Amino acid sequence: MSFDSNSKTNPSFSPQPPLNPWLNSSAAAAAAAAAAEPLNPMVLAMHLSDPKSKTLIPNSTLILMDRTLLLSDEILIRIFQKLPDLQRNSNSLVCKRWMNLQGRLVRTLRVLDWNFVLSGRLTHRFPNLNHVDLVPGSFASPQDLANIVVSHKLVSLRVDSTWKVENLLPSEAVDAGLRSLSGGCPNLRKLEVAGASEAGISTVGSECTTLQELELQRCDDAVLRGVAACRNLQILKLVGSLKGFYDSVVSDIGFTILAQGCRRLVKLELVGCEGSFDGVKAIGQCCMMLEELVIVDHRMDDGWLAGLSFCENLKTLRIQSCKVIDRSPGLEEHLGCCEALERLHLQQCQLRDRNGVGALFSVCRNARDIVLQDCWGLDNSTLSLAIVCSCYWSIFRRVKLFYVEGCSLLTTEGLESVIEHWKELECLRVESCKNIKDSDISPELATLFSTLKELKWRPDTKYLFPSDMGIGMGKKGGKFFKRT
Repeated sequence: MSFDSNSKTNPSFSPQPPLNPWLNSSAAAAAAAAAAEPLNPMVLAMHLSDPKSKTLIPNSTLILMDRTLLLSDEILIRIFQKLPDLQRNSNSLVCKRWMNLQGRLVRTLRVLDWNFVLSGRLTHRFPNLNHVDLVPGSFASPQDLANIVVSHKLVSLRVDSTWKVENLLPSEAVDAGLRSLSGGCPNLRKLEVAGASEAGISTVGSECTTLQELELQRCDDAVLRGVAACRNLQILKLVGSLKGFYDSVVSDIGFTILAQGCRRLVKLELVGCEGSFDGVKAIGQCCMMLEELVIVDHRMDDGWLAGLSFCENLKTLRIQSCKVIDRSPGLEEHLGCCEALERLHLQQCQLRDRNGVGALFSVCRNARDIVLQDCWGLDNSTLSLAIVCSCYWSIFRRVKLFYVEGCSLLTTEGLESVIEHWKELECLRVESCKNIKDSDISPELATLFSTLKELKWRPDTKYLFPSDMGIGMGKKGGKFFKRT
């Protein structure tokens, strides 16, 4: 028997793929050579991922691999920055490298799970954060969440039927998370947290020297000692008592500590805080750069309004959701005046106490912009206090903008009697005041309207149908004029 060199028993035999009869001889030879050439994708990937490798990869084989591996991290980040936000989120799902690069671009984050902070994954995943909201994660949520949402203006949580106020995280756990956050995000500029102690806030102040804006919920006087460590703080929001969630006390002691430690404050917001004349006076005397003061649902003692006159550079005063302004403001000659004040904003406040309202108007008599929104008890007699508070002075002489909304007791006659004394009035906006009627407009008031630069007259807004219902009533009662 003769030996066949092409037999399968020959160790040097290499099977060839069958040739397609439709291909010419040159194409068949090229296909056979390509099939015989080995290709190891793993080795190719190792060469691509090794920055020290000098191996040149043929273009024909590069098609099979991820070409973005040839790009540096800096180039990919610059490409990701050009993409819209929605596409960025989907790009982070491509691979681990893209996910890590995408994490470097995230600047703002709202944390829902506190373990994400304690484990250090937050700072590892997002190392360049400058705004972190830890308030939702500061509450211990139950394991089995129900479709129950507890909402407030400041907090919104999903809970079960057994949720109680005691479900708030202990201060030790909150402080541990703050230590992890401050160590991994030294460039933090804005922070929101609930339930921290003096030690935790002090750590943030010492590690994050660029911190400029801070919101503290469930705050008390002791915590404000740590806030004093934030030397560059400019915007501060303190939430002492929040009905249904927690009840903490911020008093004159905390105001004094805060005033001595945070002298660069530009904006201060006090929510559910206690205090008196002494605390407000300390803030005014020490925080010389304070330009905006917001007071929400205050529990101030009688006579606190007189302390506002010590805020020499205060430009904006906003009082919101307060049941009473000041029950006993004291003698009018002792109230003083905020000389630099430009804007007074009252929203959802009880204005039935004429003494408190009159004292507030007297302290803010230099305001140029007055905004009254959804204030209960604001009638003609109360608004008339804006004309003459006493025989000593006539207040609001320089008013340029007057905006009133949702004040159902105010009538056209009462509005006219007030604004006719404001000779410098330029902008008038009246919305959702059902007792202000077009039929009651006098010729004098109509003449005043013609001299205004801006007029928005929609006193019956809440009683209109939407304009897209097609019944022809959408624009009835609405007038808007603006002079350029």
